[in-house]
Amino acid sequence: MSLDAAPQDAKFAWIMKCGWKGLCPRCGQGRMFRKWLKLADRCAVCDLDYCFAAPDDGPAFFSLCIVAFPLTFVAVWLQAAFEPPFWVHLVTSLPLLVLGCIFPLQPIKGWLVASQYVNKAQEAGTEKLWAKLHADARKTSLGDRDG
Repeated sequence: MSLDAAPQDAKFAWIMKCGWKGLCPRCGQGRMFRKWLKLADRCAVCDLDYCFAAPDDGPAFFSLCIVAFPLTFVAVWLQAAFEPPFWVHLVTSLPLLVLGCIFPLQPIKGWLVASQYVNKAQEAGTEKLWAKLHADARKTSLGDRDG
């Protein structure tokens, strides 16, 4: 059964599996990232071109909303309730905020890229522009290989 005909629960499970593990959203085997937050150009297994992916600032936004805002409220509560010295925040609140915002970036970015692929997401009215840009990029890439 193709992913297009799959029920929503199956699509969601596939997006979560591929996105959070950094796997190719088409085959589920190849690596999505070549560096920590840098997407691979293509899947090494099924040759999926990742040029469709545009997660932009989404990972940072979700990381801030999920981690930074709640932890900031906890730090403010800690200060208001116990009035600890400043070094307590340097040892507890600051590392929790920094690590809590940085570590989820790759899984969130993978989740967004997998969601874009599975749901065939793109900006409305840009189909022809993207097709032209990808055709031009392929011509340039092929020209680089010949010369």
